[in-house]
Amino acid sequence: MVKLRPYVVAVNHVPECPRQAAGQGGRSQGHRRCAPGCERTMDGWEVDLALRLPDGTRIRERVKSPVSGKSASLRWAQAREAVILAQHGRQPKTNEVRKVPTLAEFKPRFVEGHVKANRLKPSSAEAYESIFRTHLLPKFGKVRLDAIGNEGVQRLKGELVGDGMANKSINNVLTALSVTLKHAVDWGVIDAMPCRIRLLKWSLVEVPFYDFSDYRRLVEGARAVDPRIELLVLLGGDAGLRRGEAIALEWTDVDFRRHTFHVQRSSWNGHVTLPKGGRTRRVPLTERLEEALRSHRHLVGPRVLYCDDGTSPTNKEVRLWMEKAQRRAGLPANGGYHILRHTFCSHLAMQGATVKAIQELAGHQELTTTQRYMHLSPAHKDAAIRLLDRRPVDEEAVPPFDSAPPAAALRSGRAAEAFGDGLETTPPGETKPSEVK
Repeated sequence: MVKLRPYVVAVNHVPECPRQAAGQGGRSQGHRRCAPGCERTMDGWEVDLALRLPDGTRIRERVKSPVSGKSASLRWAQAREAVILAQHGRQPKTNEVRKVPTLAEFKPRFVEGHVKANRLKPSSAEAYESIFRTHLLPKFGKVRLDAIGNEGVQRLKGELVGDGMANKSINNVLTALSVTLKHAVDWGVIDAMPCRIRLLKWSLVEVPFYDFSDYRRLVEGARAVDPRIELLVLLGGDAGLRRGEAIALEWTDVDFRRHTFHVQRSSWNGHVTLPKGGRTRRVPLTERLEEALRSHRHLVGPRVLYCDDGTSPTNKEVRLWMEKAQRRAGLPANGGYHILRHTFCSHLAMQGATVKAIQELAGHQELTTTQRYMHLSPAHKDAAIRLLDRRPVDEEAVPPFDSAPPAAALRSGRAAEAFGDGLETTPPGETKPSEVK
């Protein structure tokens, strides 16, 4: 058995140390600990070898390690143990050579043991599959797990930077690799992490959103194209629904009597799951959204949104609907739907809603996510700066700085007796305390 402990060369005891009072008696005096104030001077590591041979002979060796590091001292102690055992005709135990799989060989086991066993959302499972297929397998597919080194990870990071990927997207790739290797360690496939993965720094940028006038034009343009597209826009801009939440919204979730609706499911490529974060929420209806829902009621199916053939719209069809509305409103036609959610949160912030209220309405897990929307539109920024143009210029409006009454000095004790505070009065015929001799 091999043990390592710090090699103590001197101890500076405090006067009340119980160990100093007991002396250096060792086991005869019993084990006593030093007082908290005692200082120990250490120099390297002490190796304690306790061996027992097959014939019952015990060998004990305590010696200072010739190397300084803890890991290096442990390796030296293991080598020293092997030498002692070899001298007495016994071979040390050797670890069995095991076959370490490559990343491509380990990937199916990782999917079964982590992605499926933990019941990750279909979108998360697809994200893992895409990262493995696009980035990890082409780079490390034929490399053993214990051979993925720091240099290889840095080369992958450099290639992704060269491809123009955003830092957040690069971190997603590195995180997938890190999670895979950590599970390999937990499952005993490899002994330790073969590399150290450092993520890139990234900052939260100001999210894009539609200003009041642009959003009004978008709603009007969507109404001119198709009432269903108008409802889709209002679900994002007046209720803050994500794309999957808008697709999965059903009529049973809408409560016209209480003027609210319940967001309790999300659809992703046909898979229905809980909303992001696994939390449902209730959102009050705006007057415009409630009117659009009432006028849009139908018996085509259980869901609010539907296509011409009666099926629910897919992500591609939602993008096409948004492009039509944006083109009709004269806005950049990129088909993006999540900008409506940014618009919902930003308009609430500009109208004075609290951060906590926006967090609950939007269904954010972290408050830091909501704080990204606590900004102002360019029009509001201009209005704030215009306040400086209305600063008072009349000299009488603002009293001059030197006209303020001087602050009374705060004095106490003898200082007050010697100088006074300027407010005391002495009745006639009496003497001040400072004049008494």
